[in-house]
Amino acid sequence: MKFLGKLILTLLIAVLLVLLAFYILLQTRWGAGWITSWVNGHSDYHITFDEMDHRFSSLSHLVLKNVTFGRNGQPATLVAQKVDIGLSSRQLTEPSHVDTILLQKGTLNFSPSTAPLPFRADRLQLSDMAFNSPNTDWDLSAQRVNGGISPWLPQAGKILGTQANIQLSAGSMTLNGVPLSNVLIQGAIDKDQVTLSTIGADVARGALTGTARRNADGSWVVESLRISDVRLQSDKSLSDFFKPLTTVPSLALGRLEITDARLEGPGWAATDLDVSVRNLTITKGDWQSDDGRLSMNASEFISGSLHFFDPIVNADFSSQGIALRQFTTRWEGGMARASGNWLRDGRRLELDEVALAGLEYTLPADWKKQWQQKLPDWLNAITVKRLAASRNLIIDIDPVFPFQLTALDGYGNNLQLARNSQWGIWGGNATLNAAAGTFNRIDVRRPSITLTANASTINVTELSAFAGQGMLEATAAISQLPQRQVTLSLNGRAVPVNVLRNWGWAQVPLQGDGNLQLTASGSLAADAPLRPSVNGQLQVTGAGGQQVQQVMQGGVVPGA
Repeated sequence: MKFLGKLILTLLIAVLLVLLAFYILLQTRWGAGWITSWVNGHSDYHITFDEMDHRFSSLSHLVLKNVTFGRNGQPATLVAQKVDIGLSSRQLTEPSHVDTILLQKGTLNFSPSTAPLPFRADRLQLSDMAFNSPNTDWDLSAQRVNGGISPWLPQAGKILGTQANIQLSAGSMTLNGVPLSNVLIQGAIDKDQVTLSTIGADVARGALTGTARRNADGSWVVESLRISDVRLQSDKSLSDFFKPLTTVPSLALGRLEITDARLEGPGWAATDLDVSVRNLTITKGDWQSDDGRLSMNASEFISGSLHFFDPIVNADFSSQGIALRQFTTRWEGGMARASGNWLRDGRRLELDEVALAGLEYTLPADWKKQWQQKLPDWLNAITVKRLAASRNLIIDIDPVFPFQLTALDGYGNNLQLARNSQWGIWGGNATLNAAAGTFNRIDVRRPSITLTANASTINVTELSAFAGQGMLEATAAISQLPQRQVTLSLNGRAVPVNVLRNWGWAQVPLQGDGNLQLTASGSLAADAPLRPSVNGQLQVTGAGGQQVQQVMQGGVVPGA
């Protein structure tokens, strides 16, 4: 019996010595090579590491150094200087589910091809790591990442799993092309819903804080978002800058606050911008709201040829449309003010008041072309109930027929300025007058016009101006049909006999002042020149009683 006991003891010691030797060998480069060769040869994954470390003082922890891990034929998913695996009794039944995994000083590359991963953990901890997630909905690159994910249960196509709590910080991050720094994210994943209970970051020399939720259908609910003191320069146009808002199924804004922002891009800029938005949902280019609100002001706003100083906008949103409570701005050296409603039914903009005062405005070179273009789809009709103009300077630099109106005043009522998405004067009445005017190098004084319009005709009931020592007076009618037939009747008393020459009529063989009578008709059709359509008759009586009659046919006065 003593011999048998000694034999068993000797065998146990030998086995322990072998196990100890094997345990020590596993923690050498030979052991690391043997383990990696076995894993690479018996699985779809590729792993390398320099050394495995395990100490009896910390029996539940296994440490791998200089680790590279990934799927065969794919870029490495993980590169880390140190991987600390916390073991537990769970390994007896679930060898691939560990207590903790700590990744230190390395890079995680997440893409659809990296999942599924063969292991899980009650908690994944990151220390000074980097993230990359190309070819996903979130183009993400992050550095100096610290934090944890618990539990970490990766699935195919879902590297973070379907149920997890997240708490991460990053020294720097680029998300869908937007650089961020000092990022803090806290939240949870529940199946396909992501809740971000805390979002904080420095962005464009400013700060961003908020809470948000991404639903299973890809829509976003932003409960609160505050952006302050940003200084952002973009290489995108204004429409492209806001394009991401239209790419998600919907974006619901509970509360958005932007303060003291400076934004700039090609052809647009905003300085000292403050924006407050409440209860607004944007869905594929459209919006919905039952009780929304927008307040916005800036010291300067530029969009193309528009340059506003101190713009202020206050508006309320409802299911019926937008109530524009206030729009004021300094523009082109003067002041512009408007209020009214945009109605979803009929896509109508009904302005209660428009006031323009002190403008010094040069019309765009292509203003006639813009006048003929259709309005955007969201705007079908424009009506101005009350128009007021005071002390404005309007200039057209068209070399064919330039004009200028100085100290232009006026008023209008119920002016319908757009119908079926087309600019025009489709209804209402207006009176405009100026202190002086120049029309194709002909100076006049006190030009004035009064008109009324309906769906069929624009009637100019009074058109007058002082020219030379006398006065010009006219009436006209313009058809609203596409051919835009015009009839004109003009009388001049003691005016220069050739006052009409620069306005398209032929030279009259008289000198000095005289009286004239003109009747003419033509077509202002958008797609045809005016002159070939003009027919008319002019009678001029000189100061000495001489009379000249001229007839125009097809824009030509024979013999003139």
